[in-house]
Amino acid sequence: MNWFKKKALGVLGGGVIICHTELIARKIVDGEYTDVCRVVKDKVVTDAFVALIIDTLVAGDAGLANFKYHAWGTGVTAENKTQTALITEGAETRATGSLVDEGATYKSVGTLTCNATPKALREHGLFNQEAVGGTLMDRTLFDAINVVEGNQVEFTFTITFTSGG
Repeated sequence: MNWFKKKALGVLGGGVIICHTELIARKIVDGEYTDVCRVVKDKVVTDAFVALIIDTLVAGDAGLANFKYHAWGTGVTAENKTQTALITEGAETRATGSLVDEGATYKSVGTLTCNATPKALREHGLFNQEAVGGTLMDRTLFDAINVVEGNQVEFTFTITFTSGG
């Protein structure tokens, strides 16, 4: 591969960072996991998250440590790297995920509880802010998970970075 192609592909100097994302959603009814389980892999990391990575590297602050807030929604629009929010975010307070460092993998596990309004969940987002707004790292669309008051869904979001050479 010539120098110009390497530069265009972002591999100048021989290094490439590849990321793989995965979302697992498990419905909880009366404290028990049901057989409803959705696994979605390799979705779109947003432009806003990539820009924040660069800004954090330049500024030298700890802005990445706050990506632990899980939100759900009912939107059905396909994922797109330019999205900055869920299409139709639920009214429930975002769940604060517990963070796990597994070497090259960052994992956040958060559980949301349905309020009084039944809904068909279709989307998940991981944000750096507890309240509405903030930067969206990843939005994932999945097959509907129907919930009613008191039902919970545990979301496990992982992003794995693999360096190349």
